[in-house]
Amino acid sequence: MKIRSCSRRAIRVLVWFCMTLAGMALFIAHSAPPDVPAIIQRNYDAALHRYESNPNDDEAAWQFGRACFDRAEFSRDNAERARLANEGMAACRKVIARQPRLAAGHYYLAMNLAQLARTKLLGALPLLGQMETEWKTALALDEKMDYAGPDRFVGLLYRDAPGWPVSLGDTGKARQHLVRAVELYPNFPENHLNLIESYFSWNEPSAASSALEKLRAILPAARKEFAGEYWEESWKDWNQRLEKIQARLAARPKK
Repeated sequence: MKIRSCSRRAIRVLVWFCMTLAGMALFIAHSAPPDVPAIIQRNYDAALHRYESNPNDDEAAWQFGRACFDRAEFSRDNAERARLANEGMAACRKVIARQPRLAAGHYYLAMNLAQLARTKLLGALPLLGQMETEWKTALALDEKMDYAGPDRFVGLLYRDAPGWPVSLGDTGKARQHLVRAVELYPNFPENHLNLIESYFSWNEPSAASSALEKLRAILPAARKEFAGEYWEESWKDWNQRLEKIQARLAARPKK
């Protein structure tokens, strides 16, 4: 089963709710709502129609869960984001009830839990354990789905969540999963970018520089593999992050 990625803004999902836990995300409430890309709206509308027409179709249900996550990335406000997240969660929970060993049900349940967490302040904290459980279940069932998505997202969760005793943040676990995501799907730029940015956060610029060379090596093939309208928003995000990484490394003092 090949599943298109829904991680155009992967880091922001987890970073955002961790910022809210620290009370630092108030400025977001005043930002302008993003425009919804036409393909995202079309995919959501088509997935909703298919799901409503075939409520017992498990593939239609998890694909609707994926479409809800994608559409929630461009929500006008928290109310819309929460509504979309809850729609996706309900569909995925139906899938899990019928097919508990279907990785996609667990994976997209966790993705929509992450969207729901973005709408809460301290109320996001209890959701972290649920997200960990669902992503790790998906990991055990299909580690390669969504371009190593389970390792990618559980790694970000461990990296960005508050550490013990407040929550489950763990640098060692984060490193393990983010490195594994690159190993499982080395041609997916998101996996490399997450790892490079993590090396910076861990004060390991030499490791970041080495990882950047690996990213540069796969970019020509990745631009061909991940081409088309669906990936336009991804490349906007990836290119911006790549520029920041390159600028940060260029600013390092010469030895």
